Amino acid sequence: KEAGRKAWAERVCLSPTDWFRQALLKKPKNVPISSESHPRGDSHLASQDSASPPSLCSVRSSSPPPAHVDISSSGRWSKDYDVCVCHSEEDLAAAQELVSYLEGSSARLRCFLQLRDAAPGGAIVSELCQALSNSHCHVLLITPAFLCDPWCKYQMLQALTQAPGAEGCTIPLLSGLTRDAYPAELRFMYYVDCRGPDQGFHQVKEAVMRYLQTLS
Repeated sequence: KEAGRKAWAERVCLSPTDWFRQALLKKPKNVPISSESHPRGDSHLASQDSASPPSLCSVRSSSPPPAHVDISSSGRWSKDYDVCVCHSEEDLAAAQELVSYLEGSSARLRCFLQLRDAAPGGAIVSELCQALSNSHCHVLLITPAFLCDPWCKYQMLQALTQAPGAEGCTIPLLSGLTRDAYPAELRFMYYVDCRGPDQGFHQVKEAVMRYLQTLS
C-alpha cells in the first residue's frame, strides 16, 4: 500500500513534459518485418543480383525501339542536315530510294545526297568534308561498288575521324556483301543488313532518330 501511494505521488508530481517523455518510453516499438514474411520478393531480388547481364539479342527482343521519338531538341538545328548518305555513283538509285524514305517519314529527316545537294563547281574533297561536318549522322551504303570507289573509302575514313567518340553517329548499311567483306575499319560497330522487306531503311531511320534525341 505504501509503495502504491509513493508511486502515485511521484506521478502526480511529474511535469507534463516528463509525463509525455515517460509515455513515449513505454510505447511498444514497431516490430521489424521479417525477411521470411516475403520469401518470393527476396528470392526475386537474389535472382536479379546473381543473374548475368542480358545479351544484346535479349535487349533488342525485350526492348523494341519506341514507335515515336521526340527529336525536336534545339541541338538538331545546329547543323544543316540530319543525315549524310555516302554511296558510290553506281548505287545512286538505292541511295535516292533511301533518302526518299527518310525525307518522306513523319520525322522529315533532312538528308544530304551528293549528286543532288553538292555545290556545282565545288571541289569534290571540300564538298565531301563539308557534307560530313554539316550532318549529324552518316549513313554508309556499303556495296561492292562502294568498296571499289576511292572517294567512298575516303568519305568513310573522314566520317570515322570527325566523330570517333560519337556512338551511333555513323550507320553502316550493308548491301550485296557477306560479313567477311565488311570493311575492317568498321568491325567495331554493328551494321544494318539490307536484306529484308524494307531493305533495312526502317532500322536506319530509327538509329538516326535515336541519335538526334541525344542532342541537347
